[in-house]
Amino acid sequence: MSSNERPQNQGFLGNLAFNIVIPVFIMSYASAEDYLGPAWSIVAALAFPLIYGLFDLRQSGKVNGFSVLGVISVLLTGGISLLKLPAEYIAIKEAAIPAIIGLAVVITQFSEKPLVKLLILNDQIINWPQLNKILDAKGKQQEFRRKIANSSYIVAASFFLSSALNYILAKMILVSEPGTTAYTEELGRMTAISYPVIVIPSMILLIAALWYLFAQIRKITGHDLDDFINH
Repeated sequence: MSSNERPQNQGFLGNLAFNIVIPVFIMSYASAEDYLGPAWSIVAALAFPLIYGLFDLRQSGKVNGFSVLGVISVLLTGGISLLKLPAEYIAIKEAAIPAIIGLAVVITQFSEKPLVKLLILNDQIINWPQLNKILDAKGKQQEFRRKIANSSYIVAASFFLSSALNYILAKMILVSEPGTTAYTEELGRMTAISYPVIVIPSMILLIAALWYLFAQIRKITGHDLDDFINH
């Protein structure tokens, strides 16, 4: 295993453990009054993704907008749950986060720095100086910008889909009275189910957008994609 693969695997496993596995376990099995109780189990469960998010921000050395949204999402979930507000607030919060990202993708498409470049065509993937050199030489910059716009709408659609699925899932699962053991267990169940139900369809659309852009790079430049990939 290469040194590049190892940090990626550790990051994925850490993300999975701290954001999904540990919180789900705590909310599902420690929320009874004999253990932590509904309130403290939520505090304990949400502490893990919060600490992991802050640690990731510190390790990266720069502010990542998505990490910040993740931390805000965790704090809102904890606040809404501990204040025993109606489950409707959780559903709205779950829908709002991906909807905000989707709107940002669409809005920034009309700026000099489309968000889609950060999401699927960032500097870690694409050698932009080389790609821009070829596009300039062929006079294809405008055409390529139109292709980026098309992919932006696909990416935005993935986040709007995630927003709708988040809301539906929260409304279907969170049916108990806030502040009860049953409600905390439902919160854990929602967290566990959200990944296969929401992430997989969204990832399919993101992959479709990436595949579309890669195909357009080959078509517009006449070069093999490997000429523009950072290795």
